[in-house]
Amino acid sequence: MGLNVAIVFITFILMEGLAWGTHKYIMHGFMWRWHHSHHNHHAGFLEKNDLFSVVFSVFAVATVMIGLNSERLWFLAPIGIGITVYGVFYFLFHDVIVHRRVKIKFNATHPYMKRIIRAHYVHHKVHKKEGAEAFGFLYAPKKYDRKP
Repeated sequence: MGLNVAIVFITFILMEGLAWGTHKYIMHGFMWRWHHSHHNHHAGFLEKNDLFSVVFSVFAVATVMIGLNSERLWFLAPIGIGITVYGVFYFLFHDVIVHRRVKIKFNATHPYMKRIIRAHYVHHKVHKKEGAEAFGFLYAPKKYDRKP
């Protein structure tokens, strides 16, 4: 049980690096045709960029299912759970708190929360494939702290 929890936790932490790389090199690379919808105004609640969530969800579910149905590949289940937990945190932060796609009252008061929100807004100042910065979702360097 302890090993499974450790794998979930480690996977969650590693997902930020994987998400950063995916965001910078895939979403702002050859899959810009999907991600473009997220950097530009569009009609409706859904955007093409939401297809990434579908792809990542299918991968996470498949990983869990393989891990639960294989004695040799048991470790894939907690990896898939870690991916899923990261996805939940990503959704809550990115879609609910930052972009307000789900309408709730939220006022960021913690300095770190303000930093990652600010970093995401800096990222969205660019509406094209090149020139963006701050590709992380749940981590932002101190340079995004508000300067006095």
